[in-house]
Amino acid sequence: MHWFMSLSYPLQALAATLFTWGVTAAGAGIVFLFKKENKFLLDAMLGFAGGVMVAASFWSLLSPAIELA
Repeated sequence: MHWFMSLSYPLQALAATLFTWGVTAAGAGIVFLFKKENKFLLDAMLGFAGGVMVAASFWSLLSPAIELA
């Protein structure tokens, strides 16, 4: 972590962006490993994504707004 903090701010932003892109691409690339669609797996992934979005909206939007009010 020390090497990351020693980088300049634009390089930190670039590294974080490339890391985020790589993780997103790897997650999306998992689709190519499956031959056919698994309904249970699709439902589980959609449920997980929905839960992540609800948690993100609460912790980054609602919780700070409640704290300020």
